[in-house]
Amino acid sequence: MTFATLCSAVHAQLGSRHRYTHVVSVARLADRLAAHHGEDASKARLAGMLHDLARLYPAQRLLDECERREMPIDAFERAHPIVLHARLGAEIARERFGIDDEAVLSPIRKHTTAAARMSRLDELVYLADGLEPGRNFPERAALERLAFEDVAAAMLGTLRASIAFLESRGAAVAPQTLAALAVYEAAGAGRRLSEQRSTVCPT
Repeated sequence: MTFATLCSAVHAQLGSRHRYTHVVSVARLADRLAAHHGEDASKARLAGMLHDLARLYPAQRLLDECERREMPIDAFERAHPIVLHARLGAEIARERFGIDDEAVLSPIRKHTTAAARMSRLDELVYLADGLEPGRNFPERAALERLAFEDVAAAMLGTLRASIAFLESRGAAVAPQTLAALAVYEAAGAGRRLSEQRSTVCPT
């Protein structure tokens, strides 16, 4: 399947011009971030294009489609089925688009809630989804610039912005997101301590 054919198929799957514009923007930013950080840009772009295949499914369909595939559904997912679109989207990418590369499927699964363990491509697609130019929140542009400089710091900032947005709307935060936040906060604290030690005890 050529990339042009894939784009056409994704557009048909989504059935929404607005959502298609979003996935194209995510794919472009993921491509740029991957190329900048020495990752596989074609895989990042592909994951970006395919990340929202099930995003517009209603809640009951998300539950039904996951159950039909015998996918495990935890308590948070059952209470908030929208987050299932990420894991279900990876299965649709496998079934309908022939994607069997875990390096591409993993970012699709994790692009919504993040996770305590993320590959670099997972991180870059997560950042591209959260920071693509169609998003509109005060920190967006600064975090996008940071993503080209310091992936871990951008992850921490983007996770915090996402959680603040959810909390401002009275929405629950997924356990996976809180676990990811703890990891990146710990990494940031560890790095600051290392920098302080280097300043105090220069080599």
